Amino acid sequence: MKHPFHAVLAFVLVPVLLITAGFLWFSADALRAPRQPPHCDGIVALTGGPNRIDTSLTLLREGYGQRLLISGVDRHATLAQVLSEARVSVPSVMTSRITLGRRAVTTIGNGIETAEWARSQGIRSVVVVTAGYHIRRAMMEIHRAAPELVLEPYPVRSPAPEHILTRHGAILMMREYGKWLGSLLGVTRRAPLAPLAPGS
Repeated sequence: MKHPFHAVLAFVLVPVLLITAGFLWFSADALRAPRQPPHCDGIVALTGGPNRIDTSLTLLREGYGQRLLISGVDRHATLAQVLSEARVSVPSVMTSRITLGRRAVTTIGNGIETAEWARSQGIRSVVVVTAGYHIRRAMMEIHRAAPELVLEPYPVRSPAPEHILTRHGAILMMREYGKWLGSLLGVTRRAPLAPLAPGS
C-alpha cells in the first residue's frame, strides 16, 4: 500500500517535471535555425520583434510567396513608412503585393487577420514569419482561424533567447512558454481585433 506522503509527492512532482521538460523543449525549439521554406502562395509577418519584416521582405523578393501580409502594424502606418524603416529593399513593382494588417492587437488577432487576408486573396499556403519563441503559438492561432491553410514556419532568430541563461532571456522564454500553454489550453481568448478605422 502506498504511503499517503508518496502519493502527494508524486502528485506534486509529476506536473512540475512535465512543465520543466516542456519548458526545456520549448526553449530548444525556439532557438532552432529556420529551414528553407517551400514556395507558397503567400507570406505573413507578425510584427512585434526585430528582423521579422526584413525577413518577410527578403522571402517575398526571393519568390517564396507571391503576396505578403504584415500583420499587426500601427493603425496610422503607411506602406512607405514601413518600407523606409526596413533594412531590405524590394523592387517598386512588388509593393502592390504587400498588404498592411492594421487591426490585430494579439496573436489571436494575427490569426484572424491572416485568415481574412488569405481568403480574400485566394491563398492556400502561407510562410509564417515571426520569432522562434512565438512561432508555435502563431501557427496554432492561424490554424484555428484558417484550418484550410497550409502553414510553413519560418522562425526568426531574436537576440534575447540566445542569452537564455541571463535574467532577461529566461524571463522572456518563461513568459512565452506560459502564453503558449495558455493558447494550447484555450484560456487566452481576448481582444483579437481592433475596430476598423473610419473610412477603412
